[in-house]
Amino acid sequence: MSNAIQTREGLLMLDQHKLGWHMDRVNAWEAGEQIAPIGVDLALSKGCGALCKFCYATMQETQERPNIKTVDALNLLDDFAEIGIKAVELTSDGESTLSKAYVPFIQHAATLGIDVSNATNGWELKPEKLEQVLPHLSWVRFTVAAGTPEGYAEIMYKGREHTHVFDRAMSHIRYAVELKKRLGLKVTLGIQMVLMPEWANEIIPFAQLGLDLGVDFAMIKHCADDEQGTLGMNYAGYDSLQGLLHQAEAMSNDQTKIVVKWNKINGKTSYQRAYGPQFLLQLSGSGLVAPAGQFFNARYSKFHIGNYTEERFIDIFRSTRYRRVMDYLASPAFDAQTMMGTLPHAYYANVALDNHAKGIERIVQATGERPLHSNFVC
Repeated sequence: MSNAIQTREGLLMLDQHKLGWHMDRVNAWEAGEQIAPIGVDLALSKGCGALCKFCYATMQETQERPNIKTVDALNLLDDFAEIGIKAVELTSDGESTLSKAYVPFIQHAATLGIDVSNATNGWELKPEKLEQVLPHLSWVRFTVAAGTPEGYAEIMYKGREHTHVFDRAMSHIRYAVELKKRLGLKVTLGIQMVLMPEWANEIIPFAQLGLDLGVDFAMIKHCADDEQGTLGMNYAGYDSLQGLLHQAEAMSNDQTKIVVKWNKINGKTSYQRAYGPQFLLQLSGSGLVAPAGQFFNARYSKFHIGNYTEERFIDIFRSTRYRRVMDYLASPAFDAQTMMGTLPHAYYANVALDNHAKGIERIVQATGERPLHSNFVC
């Protein structure tokens, strides 16, 4: 249970996989069976009002930008329940709070017993909407790119109207914290900074902002880049930030834990095969079904399995296309180090499953206290 963080509500595992709590799927995968993903990361929209400099979605752009209809979103959940998918994370390549399907999707997931969470800039999570969804969410992670209003606007909004966007986001986060306390909700609330080395001066202000907001965690994570280095990410630059990052973590108190995702900040792609998408699938805000967000762009069309707005997801899952793509990613023909972007969402699962397959370190049944959000495997 390394890297687990003890909070008042239980153990948080934010920098590792949780596959040990799902050995039935691991064993079935090892036996060569087609398994249902434990979780799915998706968006209900490709739209977003922010202009984040670190955003991978700018490289995922396709010609398609449809609005996801509510009926399609609810049908998707029904298919997830039938297949045995346990959790849905609303992140992917768009801001799901912009969708008309957002509230009914979360409420329907709760009726089906599917855990649901949301990563969001929070700009549209006004009090009325928060009251409708917060009781049904496992966690909410607000993207807060910096600890100062000026830095926040520079990174997320190209320097424009910093008071407007920063203050709106902070007011919604504070209301979520207050609502959680008032209703006694179990939802975990956090903020996240996607760190590029040139923003080192925002690390400590970000940690302090987390403490001031009273969220459960404030997380500092890596920035993912594509295989062409489109974002210009300098991973060696993290080396000089180690002291600042440890200083930020030391600011944690009983209420708010400052968390650095060390395994990704210091990590490199050590594997060639990508087994992780079989356990954690990603869907675009266009409805596109692909094994990972790195493959949403049209130039990766050979990895595109279908679109759930055009056919039912359960049929896509059961198709030969689905199995063919997953088999290709797990074959010697695929090399994750050269054929996909860095540090994907399923990174922890990819590393663990690769080590398991090679006999380097076997995944074993987890024991002890079950962590919070165990169905969100990465």
